[in-house]
Amino acid sequence: MAWFVVEQTYVPETFAAVRPRHREYLSSLVADGTVAVAGPVGDTGGMVIYRADDRDHLQRIIDADPYHLEGVLAERTVREFNPVLGAWLAGQ
Repeated sequence: MAWFVVEQTYVPETFAAVRPRHREYLSSLVADGTVAVAGPVGDTGGMVIYRADDRDHLQRIIDADPYHLEGVLAERTVREFNPVLGAWLAGQ
């Protein structure tokens, strides 16, 4: 398994209407251990730390997010992440 940091910038006019579906989707990924932490960054973006088999697996996960499916994303950056310390790592 690998960790990934995904940073997103939203189209301001559209993201609020889609937010409930986005949060429901992420909540299901928290429940199965795919999402370690997620939240907004400022008023027009967010960040999620995912755990996935590889980059292709992650791509399928993030492409199924309602924010992606409904055209809310203006920009998305994906970086592989190698965490070495953190309270949330204890359960991995």
